[in-house]
Amino acid sequence: MTHKHDTHFSEEHHEVLQSIRSSRILLPVLLGLLAVGYLFWKNFDFHEFAQIQWTTHTYTWILVAVGLSVGWHLSYAYRLWVLTEGDFSWWKCIELIFIWEFSSAVSPTSLGGSAVALFALAQEKLSAARTVTIVLYTVVLDSFFLLLTLPVLFVIFGPGIMRPGVETLSDTGIWGIYFSVTYAIMAAYSLFIYYGIFINPAKIQQILGWLTNNRLLRRYHEKALVFGADMATASLELKKRPMGMHVRAIAGTISAWTLRFLIISTLIVAFLPALPLDFMTQFELYSRLETMFFVIAFSPTPGGAGLIEILFGGFLTDYVTNATQATFISMIWRALSYYIYLFAGVLIVPNWIRQRINDRRKARMEQEAAPELHQ
Repeated sequence: MTHKHDTHFSEEHHEVLQSIRSSRILLPVLLGLLAVGYLFWKNFDFHEFAQIQWTTHTYTWILVAVGLSVGWHLSYAYRLWVLTEGDFSWWKCIELIFIWEFSSAVSPTSLGGSAVALFALAQEKLSAARTVTIVLYTVVLDSFFLLLTLPVLFVIFGPGIMRPGVETLSDTGIWGIYFSVTYAIMAAYSLFIYYGIFINPAKIQQILGWLTNNRLLRRYHEKALVFGADMATASLELKKRPMGMHVRAIAGTISAWTLRFLIISTLIVAFLPALPLDFMTQFELYSRLETMFFVIAFSPTPGGAGLIEILFGGFLTDYVTNATQATFISMIWRALSYYIYLFAGVLIVPNWIRQRINDRRKARMEQEAAPELHQ
């Protein structure tokens, strides 16, 4: 009987488990190595690299970057702890964020991983309603951070946030078009979800059913109805939550995203001691970094692997003029914010899956033994 149940468990979650299997790190690592190899072949100059001054200033700011990467992870863990209303311990939230970030790292988009998040939270004995609420709410929070801050940065610094040397929108070329399309797509699905969970979930469920009730989209009809029902569930759950919970979740989101970009800023400061540390200089650098991340938000490669290593130097040529330094800084940054999750996932994910399967097996054995005890 137990074996039969375990087989059912494997079949039911096979697709999600496949998406977070350890072997999935091979593609992003390979793409990243190819990109770094190409950059080394094209840009790396050992004479220029030898001129890098490894001073106390350099080591101090690298340590600051490491600290910020820890703070970034803890900010996401704090947000999860807030949204679960303390049902999960701090250590459990930290572990789940590792799994969440790992799934994003091996997904073809930097905002991916929601399916794995649903799966992971469900295995932690969280109710279906709360699981759906947490995942949909985090999608809204993350998307709205970018959607609301990017226009503010554009107003303050102008089109220069897109690429160095850009003074007018007409100068942005293909990057301006790509940015606009990406922004429109993110705004569309974010507003759609926001409307569904905060304003009128019944209407969204009706629209989804109508849109998929045809021959072309018929195979998505059932999933669309389920998604609509999920938004209705999330809407009911969020109405019960106190305002303080929303404030803390927003604070955790702002902290996580801000630290994500400041990691790169501190690494640039580490290797460019002449770069001014005044607020406006650093703020303008921050705006460029956020825009760069946004551009690869819908990368076709897992976690933007390969693409972001190549784009890094081009986006920052007015800050990091030395191509060798740009390559080296991008390597350290990606190690702290991306590859660490790939390799941590190899250790954490299999052990976590094994624990969840063992927990299920134990629970089923206890259920099957209960009638015998009563007899």
